[in-house]
Amino acid sequence: MNPSGEQVELAFGEQQVVVVGVGAGLRTYSIGGRAVIDGYDAGELCHAGRGQLLVPWPNRIEDGSYEFDGSPQQLALTEPRAHNAIHGLVRWAAWRASEQRADAVVMEHVVHPQPGYPFTLALRVEYSLAETGLAVRTTARNLGRVACPYGAGQHPYFTLGTSTVDALELTLPAARVFDRDERGLPIGSRSVAGTEYDFRGTRTIGSTRLDHAFTDLERDGDGRARVALRSPEDRRLIVWVDASYGYLMVFTGDPLPDVARRSVAIEPMTCPPNAFRTGEGLVRLESGEAFECSWGVGPS
Repeated sequence: MNPSGEQVELAFGEQQVVVVGVGAGLRTYSIGGRAVIDGYDAGELCHAGRGQLLVPWPNRIEDGSYEFDGSPQQLALTEPRAHNAIHGLVRWAAWRASEQRADAVVMEHVVHPQPGYPFTLALRVEYSLAETGLAVRTTARNLGRVACPYGAGQHPYFTLGTSTVDALELTLPAARVFDRDERGLPIGSRSVAGTEYDFRGTRTIGSTRLDHAFTDLERDGDGRARVALRSPEDRRLIVWVDASYGYLMVFTGDPLPDVARRSVAIEPMTCPPNAFRTGEGLVRLESGEAFECSWGVGPS
C-alpha cells in the first residue's frame, strides 16, 4: 500500500490531480503534462508538508499550550526541536472519499476529542476541477456540546518548471508582514512598504528568503485576493483565496534540502501562526456551527 493511502485521480481537459487518503492532501496537480504543484511520488511518504491540510490550526502554537474559555490545554510537541505544536491534527489521519466523480472528490474525516483538543469536528474537503483550474473548499462543523477554537490552512508548493524560484516574478497583494523569531513564531507585524517583502508591485523573487506570514490582503471585486507567479518563459499561474482566508504564508524552503528554493509554498491560512494563544484571526465555532473556506489555483 502507498504511504499516502488511497490515490484519487481527477481529470478535466488537460488538468490532472491526485488527492490522497492520508490527510486528504493534494499530492499532484498538472496542466498539459506540466506540474503546477511540486508534489511527491505515490511510493513516497509526504515530506515538507507538501499539499497537506492544516486543521484545526495552521502553522505553529508556542510550546503547544493555549487556553480556551478558561481551560488550559497542552498539545503534543510535533515540532520538538523548536518546542512547538505544528500544522494541526489531521495530516496523517485516514480520510474517506464520500463523493466522487471524474473531476471532483469530497473527502471526510472526524476529529475526536483528544489531549490538547477535547473537541469534536466533522471535516469535509472538496477538490474540483473546471476550466478556471482547481478549487478547494474546506468545511468544519462542531459536533460537540461546547464551543471550540478553529483555524485552517493548506501547504501547496508551486512550480513553473524553473530550477529555482529566483527568476520567478511574484505579485503578492499583502500590505503587512509578520516578523518571526528563531522558533518560527510571530513577534509582531509591520508594513511591507520599503522592505524586501513588498511584492505588491510585480517583481522577481531574486535572493529574498521567504518564510513569512502576510496579511492585509487587497481583494478584487469578488472578494478574492490573488497571488500571481510568472516564469521567464511566460508560464503563469494565479493562486486565489476567498474572504475566509485573511493570511498567506509564503515559503521558499531554503532550510529544507528537498525544497531549497526549487518551488515556493503559498499557503492560505484563516489565522496567523500562534493564533490559539494570541486569538488573532481565530474562529470560535459554537456547538453545531460550521465554517467554510475556499482557495484555488489555475492559469492566469
